[in-house]
Amino acid sequence: MARPLPTVRTRPLDPPTELGRLRAEHPISRLAYPDGHLGWLVTGHAAARAILADPAFSARSELQRRPVGDGPREPAGPGIFINMDAPDHTRYRRLITGQFTVRRMRELEPRIEQITAESLDAMERHGPPLDLVESFALPIPSLVICELLGVPSRERERFQRDTAVIASLDATAEQARSATADLARYLHELVLRKRADPADDLISDLTSGGELNDEELTGVAVMLLIAGHETTAGMLSLGTLALLSDPSQQARLRADPSLTGNAVEELLRYLSIIHLGPTRTAVQDIELYGVRIAAGETVTISLPAANRDPGRFPDPDELDLTRATAGHLAFGHGIHQCIGQQLARVELRVGLNALLRRFPTLRLAVTQEDIGFRTDSITYGVRSLPVTWHLGEAT
Repeated sequence: MARPLPTVRTRPLDPPTELGRLRAEHPISRLAYPDGHLGWLVTGHAAARAILADPAFSARSELQRRPVGDGPREPAGPGIFINMDAPDHTRYRRLITGQFTVRRMRELEPRIEQITAESLDAMERHGPPLDLVESFALPIPSLVICELLGVPSRERERFQRDTAVIASLDATAEQARSATADLARYLHELVLRKRADPADDLISDLTSGGELNDEELTGVAVMLLIAGHETTAGMLSLGTLALLSDPSQQARLRADPSLTGNAVEELLRYLSIIHLGPTRTAVQDIELYGVRIAAGETVTISLPAANRDPGRFPDPDELDLTRATAGHLAFGHGIHQCIGQQLARVELRVGLNALLRRFPTLRLAVTQEDIGFRTDSITYGVRSLPVTWHLGEAT
């Protein structure tokens, strides 16, 4: 029997328990979409990897259906290669990949450390209590992506406003289109300025290559700007909450900062903030794990369920910062794996490590029950995170 996607959580840091029950029965089950389409829900780790790596499942946006809410089914605009298949996806990704290499992220790390330190300085000057989302989790990735792309940092409130509408499940199709158009207009103007007066940033580099026209560059910039701050901001705040909610794991990380890199991977697995997808649509009939998926049927992959699969991760519902996390799907898998994952890793590692070092007594200023969670967005997280610490103990 087909059911809607389970979204109700009994504990805010854990996926809906119904996902685990479905996964225990079978890694692929029927899913009822809001528009009446009968598709599939993937909850098993191995099945998720198989589908994400298989070109028989398309990422084209005009073929997709949302598992929650509603949205237009129309082709991706120029440059929005996350919603394209090969060869279009291949062409765009080849041009962008060089901007996000591990080497380049290491070169950017000192600037990320500086931006992080400035945010912590501002927190210290403000004093407790404060909202960690507004003061720390959102400014850091927003400023970093601004600097990387060449977007003036003073403009970040504008794109944060548009991005919030685009990511909202409650926004109407018209509201989402309007916010996307507003953001695209601004970035198109920026592309034209970069062509006329290039600087040392990603947009300028892409304009000088001559392989992308203005519309394509605008689309790439829109996609990177949205993805480059929304998810990392969510992980910084939700990751901090997870650590503050688990004193033993927090103490382990404070005692051994060398664990930070592995801790980031475990938090990515454990929290899986892309909680409503991704989705793919079969372009041919295919049988997988004894299930026949027909051409035209949409498949939603539950990353929270796949990353909590006990067949892949022992005791998956436990946060263990020393766990071997290789193979988690927080950044996806296959040709559409997140192109900015190395940047996100650096921001999370630098940000979480610096936050815990600077504020040894950091703790929640409210109970977890008083925290509002973002269930109405394509990325799961907290609306705000009130924190406090002992005055005079910041280091």
